[in-house]
Amino acid sequence: MIDYKRPDGQTVQGYLAEPTNTTGAPGVVVIQEWWGLDDEVKAVADRLAKAGYRALVPDLYRGKLALEAKEAEHLMGDLNFGDAASQDIRGAVQYLKATGSTKVAVTGFCMGGALTVLSACHVPEQDGTVVWYGYPPLEYVDAKAITKPMMAHWALHDEFFSIAGVDQLEAKLKQAGVNYQFERYDTKHAFANPKSAVRGLPPLEYNAQAAKLAWDRTLEFLKKNL
Repeated sequence: MIDYKRPDGQTVQGYLAEPTNTTGAPGVVVIQEWWGLDDEVKAVADRLAKAGYRALVPDLYRGKLALEAKEAEHLMGDLNFGDAASQDIRGAVQYLKATGSTKVAVTGFCMGGALTVLSACHVPEQDGTVVWYGYPPLEYVDAKAITKPMMAHWALHDEFFSIAGVDQLEAKLKQAGVNYQFERYDTKHAFANPKSAVRGLPPLEYNAQAAKLAWDRTLEFLKKNL
C-alpha cells in the first residue's frame, strides 16, 4: 500500500503492483468492483505487473470492504462518483506519471467500469481506457471530452448494465467521433472475476473462455496504446 496525492491535495491510499523492470514501464490505474479493494482487484493489478505494467488501485472506500451485495450497494451508494473520477483516479494517473510512467491507462470492473467511462471524460492525463461491464448514467457521459482510445467489454446478458444501454453509449461515442472498440460476450455480469462463481448471486457468472479472450484483447490494446 502507498500514499499519493489527489489534485486537491488530499492524501489517498492505493495498492501498487510493480513489474520486475520498472524503468520506463507504462502504468495502469485499476478501479475496483463495488466490493472494494479486495483480493480479486489486487490480483488484477498483480497480473498487469507481470505483463510489465505499473498497476495502481486507488482505495475508493478508504479501507472499507463489502462481503455481501447489500453492503456493497451501500458503500457504492455513498461514493461520490464525480469526486472519485476527477480526484482519486486522476491523482492516481498523475502519481504514476510523476514516478516514471510516460503513458498511463485506466481500467475498471463493474462499478469501476462506470468510473472508467467517467475518467475518460474527466482525466486529461490518461492515455486510454479499458472498460469492463459497467457504465454511468449516460447523461453524465460527455463523449466530446473523450480524446483517447477506449476499449470496452460487455456481457450480452447483464442484469446490472443492460446491453441496450451499451448500444446507446456506443451511439454517443460514434456521433462524437471517439476512437472506441466495443466487444460483446455471450455471458453474464462479472464474467472475468473468478469469485463470481462462489458469490451465490445468480446475475453473476464467471466465464473462463470469455475472460481469456477479453484479457488477450486488453493486453493487445494496452501494448498498442501505451
